[in-house]
Amino acid sequence: MFGFIKNTLQKIYSAVTSHFVSIFAQKKISPETLTEIEKILITADTGITTTKVIISSLEKQYAAGTIVDGKQLQLALEKELLATLAQAQTAPKNSSIFLLIGINGSGKTTFAGKLAYSFVSKGKTCILAAADTFRAAAPEQLKSWATASGADIFMGSAHQDPAAIAFGATEKFKQSQADVLIIDTAGRLQTKENLMREIEKIKRVIQKQLPNATIHTLLTVDAMLGQNSFQQAKIFHEAVKIDGIVLTKIDGTGKGGIIFSITQNLNIPVEYISYGEKMGDMKLFNSQEYVTSLLGSFTDKQTHE
Repeated sequence: MFGFIKNTLQKIYSAVTSHFVSIFAQKKISPETLTEIEKILITADTGITTTKVIISSLEKQYAAGTIVDGKQLQLALEKELLATLAQAQTAPKNSSIFLLIGINGSGKTTFAGKLAYSFVSKGKTCILAAADTFRAAAPEQLKSWATASGADIFMGSAHQDPAAIAFGATEKFKQSQADVLIIDTAGRLQTKENLMREIEKIKRVIQKQLPNATIHTLLTVDAMLGQNSFQQAKIFHEAVKIDGIVLTKIDGTGKGGIIFSITQNLNIPVEYISYGEKMGDMKLFNSQEYVTSLLGSFTDKQTHE
């Protein structure tokens, strides 16, 4: 657990985890210690509202004498962070249809390739559908991911109606009896009303073609955009029911607290985190693992002192 952030998400380790580890090594904490925790959380993009709630609870516990040293503080903070994530945690659905939405540049197409690879590597047959016909390079980029991952692909023609591509993809899905269908969509927000209507149309086509299938709609959110992602995400959430968040490019930022801010602001569970450009650079989000890793290992710190 500790190794994931330390070795893979090095910016988060440097900006957040290493500071936590230092604080949790204290044999006696003070009000100033809680102030330091507050600064780290805000700097890590946890969000002011979320941070205030967490710090308020820690202050009450400190005043009551239940938090005295760094280890107790670590356990208390871990409990608070897990409670924040639990607000939006739901049991994962057994889905065969994945609809990927999000703004351009949020990492949809890259994640589509990674998700396809995760299924193919488990022996499942997978089809990628290139329904983003507005961004010129999107279909070709998805085709490259399909080739690399071992997935099949359904592509339409340039500027073809994305819903028509979704229709063709579902037909191919049924005829080939594939296990998984992943549909990549456009993400231009300049014409948000048309875009949202288009996504709704795609979803209706899928539901009509595959009435018994469970459609899992995932929103890709660029971790590097921080709080700016939320306003954009809200627009999608208002138009289309989102089942889960894919937090992308998390290796490029030291703001590991963004996950807690997303949960509170959008009330949607984070399901995947995506980092790097390799096929295997994605991970199912596990709240306990992430929080434990983010806060660091007190035992590890002691061992090396």
